[in-house]
Amino acid sequence: MTDKNDIKDKGQKILSTPLSRREFLGKTAASAAGLMVVPRQVIGAQKDKKKKAPSDTLNIGCVGVGGKGFSDVQAVSTENIVALCDVDATMMGKFLGSSDHPPEHKTKYEKAHIYRDFREMLEREKSIDAITVSTPDHTHAVIAMMAMKMGKHVFVQKPLTHTVKEARLLQQEAARRNLVTQMGNQGHSKEGARLICEWIWDGAIGQVHEVHVWTNRPIWPQAIDAPKEIPSCPPTLSWDLWLGPAQWRPYHPAYCPFAWRGWWDFGTGALGDMGAHLIDQPFWALKLGAPIRVQASSTKYTEDSYPLAEIVTYEFPERQGMAPVRLIWYDGGLMPPRPKAVPQGRRMGDEDGGCLFVGDKGMLICGTYGENPRLLPDELMADYKRPEKTIPRSPGIHEEWIAAIKEGKKSTADFSYSGPLTEMMLLGNIALRFKDDNVVLEWNSEKFEFTNLSEANQYLHKEYSSGWEL
Repeated sequence: MTDKNDIKDKGQKILSTPLSRREFLGKTAASAAGLMVVPRQVIGAQKDKKKKAPSDTLNIGCVGVGGKGFSDVQAVSTENIVALCDVDATMMGKFLGSSDHPPEHKTKYEKAHIYRDFREMLEREKSIDAITVSTPDHTHAVIAMMAMKMGKHVFVQKPLTHTVKEARLLQQEAARRNLVTQMGNQGHSKEGARLICEWIWDGAIGQVHEVHVWTNRPIWPQAIDAPKEIPSCPPTLSWDLWLGPAQWRPYHPAYCPFAWRGWWDFGTGALGDMGAHLIDQPFWALKLGAPIRVQASSTKYTEDSYPLAEIVTYEFPERQGMAPVRLIWYDGGLMPPRPKAVPQGRRMGDEDGGCLFVGDKGMLICGTYGENPRLLPDELMADYKRPEKTIPRSPGIHEEWIAAIKEGKKSTADFSYSGPLTEMMLLGNIALRFKDDNVVLEWNSEKFEFTNLSEANQYLHKEYSSGWEL
């Protein structure tokens, strides 16, 4: 069994042990001894960053290289990757040395410093202009906040944060420091998302009064209790750093590297995982902002993990000339009623989920990420004269962020947008806590509180483990 203090001691040793990339790759499979700063000279690094032209290559540090982090690092590798960070040496080893990678991948990151602790990376790598954050939900805010306080631009994977208050604080910090930020909900950069906005703003289906959003998630275990057994922690994993701000618990493979999304302490469930993609479309097109009411129903959940299936209903007031609207979220295989306008044999949305806008002149349906939008009934789609494209098109969620930094512009999913989207979405997870009493929570965004049930306000944030703070 691996003791908590044992892990802490190992982590301290790791932070102070320099290794070459070759030594790191050779030792990764055998032990954790030897993951830290790999000496390098940054290609093209300038001594005086203030003189760097906006068009110059950015210096980027990447936190998290496994899972979604793998593609995030690759997507920003048009820039100078000066540092890579991951709490798991096995993940780092796979990223750097897998035989599945082409030769150019193996040489692309040879000059990057390698870290386990993002704090160490940010403190040592003074040349970093921006970072990517591709870690479990519960660590997003603490990583992004530290970077922003040091003046770094940030790209954070969805969902932006683990709690509602974290989303509000990150939004405020980014605005205060005038930083370029982006949440990694890639559908926001796609053509479908822009067409949906343009068609709805054109009045294609009239005033929208109801939206149905659904997903096939979760595809990981939920509604289970925390495991009782305490296996040994792999020597290549810094468990203390993986936990970060979460309260201490023993290591178990049920938590990482994949299934953390289903646990209250680490993830945000199916709603947090896919809501950032699917709710993004109505949030943007209908200019939703903050809801005034939220209510949830679900199958059984436990003290430790989310339910297998749920329905969450959000109510929004009239805004910017748009009618009041209800948005209903479904997951775990639950679906909205099938409209008669959807021909038999035609899938609603796609295999991962979809979104259905119900207007007083027709309907609009799309798949996950806003893909393949279509007006219903089919006759409406056939007769519709599409409006001019008025929303600037995006080169991609990562490319847009990089360009915005260099050009001193604002990205379309920056924290002033993705912060409120995340707040709205995560209110549903709080409503879940009161589903047995069939409570409709009244939300006042300006006061940042539930006005009809003070007990619910305790779930707007969480208590961090000692030594971790925003």
